[in-house]
Amino acid sequence: MANTSSAKKATRQMIRRTEVNKSRRTRVKSEVRTVEEAIASGDVAKAKAALAAAEPLLVRSAQKGVMHKRTASRKVSRLAQRVKAMSA
Repeated sequence: MANTSSAKKATRQMIRRTEVNKSRRTRVKSEVRTVEEAIASGDVAKAKAALAAAEPLLVRSAQKGVMHKRTASRKVSRLAQRVKAMSA
């Protein structure tokens, strides 16, 4: 258990931050799943719209430190590549 007041505060902050990050991570996963389901269904317009909604969330989660910048970039790139292949 934390002894100093600063360590206790750090623990409280960590717990709050963990909850926020968990929420952000869940939201990103849901949006990515929506894009993948649209790709699987073959609906190009739906897939493009879902990608347009998911991309800013991925980028923002990388900026907030929820995931690494390159991980987010890789996910966006791979999803965009799959959506582009559908319309071609």
